[in-house]
Amino acid sequence: MPRESKNDIRLRIHKRIRSRVSGTPERPRLAVFRSVNHIYAQLIDDQQGNTLVAAGSIEKDLRGKGGNLEGAKLIGKTVAQRAKEKGITRVVFDRGGYLYHGRVKALADAAREAGLEF
Repeated sequence: MPRESKNDIRLRIHKRIRSRVSGTPERPRLAVFRSVNHIYAQLIDDQQGNTLVAAGSIEKDLRGKGGNLEGAKLIGKTVAQRAKEKGITRVVFDRGGYLYHGRVKALADAAREAGLEF
């Protein structure tokens, strides 16, 4: 029997998290996706199925720092600023099945420092 890949395990964990965590218009879900070279964050209203705010290290003005802690902090700060512009201050955090460590933790801490509550 072949071994389960790390991504398959992550997706199974993410599915379990999503069974408990859901975003509303008043309190959207801050979803994190991290690839090898980049990191992305978006605020999602699951009731409507809309992305309210998004930021990613692939954007022109944020490019070049996606694969490290510095880039994750920048994305966390950026997504929090964009959320505040839309009047969003409270969110629920969705780590996407990743361990709350490293870049995911740095993004979350930066978003908290920039004014998001979760």
